[in-house]
Parts: sequence; C-alpha cells; structure tokens
Amino acid sequence: MAKGTPAVAALERAGIEFTLHAYEVPEDARSYGEAAAVALGVEPGRVLKTLVATVDGTPVIGIVPVSGQLSLKRLAAAAGGKRASMADAADAQRLTGYVIGGISPFGRRRRLPVFLDGSASGYDTVFVSAGRRGLQVEVASDDLVALVGAVLVPIAR
Repeated sequence: MAKGTPAVAALERAGIEFTLHAYEVPEDARSYGEAAAVALGVEPGRVLKTLVATVDGTPVIGIVPVSGQLSLKRLAAAAGGKRASMADAADAQRLTGYVIGGISPFGRRRRLPVFLDGSASGYDTVFVSAGRRGLQVEVASDDLVALVGAVLVPIAR
C-alpha cells in the first residue's frame, strides 16, 4: 500500500498503531468521505472528514463524521471566536499540504488548532484520510486526539 504519505510517516514516528485501508474512489463521488464509508463497509459515524476553516481570520481544523456537517457557529464558539467560515480549497491545500478529499489530520504542513466532534469518542477506532484520496487510516480515537492535540467538542450538526 502507499505508505509514502506524510500522515503515515507521522503515525509511524509517533509509534501509533494503525491500519491502512485502500479503496477505489468513484469518479462521480459527491462526498469523498461518504464514498469511503460505503467502499469500506463502515458506519458513516466512524469515518471522519478533516475540514479547514477560519475563526476570526485564524485557520483551524474541524473534524466531524462524514454523516454530518460542520457547524461553523459551534466551531467559532469552541475556538473562542465570533465568526467562522470555511477556508477556500486553495488555502486548505496550502495549509495542510494535502488535496481536497485527502486532507489528513496527521502530518499536515502547518500545525493548526484542531477541534474534533465529541461523537468520535464513542468509537474505539475511527477512520480518517491517510493523506490521499482512496486511502483511509483506522486509528484509536484516543490516539487521534492525543497525536493532533484535538479538543473534543460538539461541532457537528
């Protein structure tokens, strides 16, 4: 499998146990995360999407289940700000070093504050992008929180 992503390298450096899962991304996929859940036969609540937003102009990461959406209002409150908005695709890619649909919480180009929806703690393991489309990494939810320094908050709707 493609181990050459910065996300996989970050997990290996940290000594975190993980499992890689490759799958085919349908050309007509409207949601990369939902496509991953279907292809891997995993409950959508366990598959998380990593999104880049700004809170009062400061970039942050919000991680929510693919079955839900990021609440910008809740994200702003969690970050202690007033207003949040989604980063545009070019900024998200520049800040993380990953393409849209393959943004991983691990091994990002720039360290940003990370806010993880609290629902992730309800699962022993969760799935997040391993740094490219068609590759997910399954990792213990506690390890995800610890490695990226995530704050667990209710940010999904």
